[in-house]
Amino acid sequence: MVSCTFWTCLPLPSRPLARAALATTIIVLTAAVQARAGSEGQSPEQGLVPVTTPQGVTILAEVADTTEKRARGLMFRDSLQEDRGMLFTFPEPQHWTFWMKNTRIALDIIWMDRDKKIVHVERNVPGCNRSDDGCPQYQPNEKALYVLELPAGRADTLQVQRGATLRFQVPHTASDQRSRPSP
Repeated sequence: MVSCTFWTCLPLPSRPLARAALATTIIVLTAAVQARAGSEGQSPEQGLVPVTTPQGVTILAEVADTTEKRARGLMFRDSLQEDRGMLFTFPEPQHWTFWMKNTRIALDIIWMDRDKKIVHVERNVPGCNRSDDGCPQYQPNEKALYVLELPAGRADTLQVQRGATLRFQVPHTASDQRSRPSP
């Protein structure tokens, strides 16, 4: 009985060609399986939370709900689309301080309380590329549970003001449910 593999049973001249064909087939099939697995039940905006203003305008926000995501924020980005933002969620209301270290784009920063009512807005906050820790810090006068960052100027365009309430649903993950208050 002869035992051979795909490679050893082929005539010698066609081995490199067969290997290339097999490798190409494997790559194509792997890409197809990954694409299908990645597209089932997902949209290009999956993972983004719709945040609706009192005027009915919707911003799609990335969620920063872990210490690591909150620390990185929008650092090192060269741009942020007009209809996008980043929503920071915290385990408890506090006077959460923000700074713009390593942030290349100017932002509007909007702090909200437990009821998603705006308690403070910092407009047109410039990025900061200092190499030390001397970037200015921004903090509300009232405790906040959520913070929304938008491209600079959007708070004015959307007429977002202190006292207004934004609408959104905070996604819950298994690890966050223990420490996160109810939205």
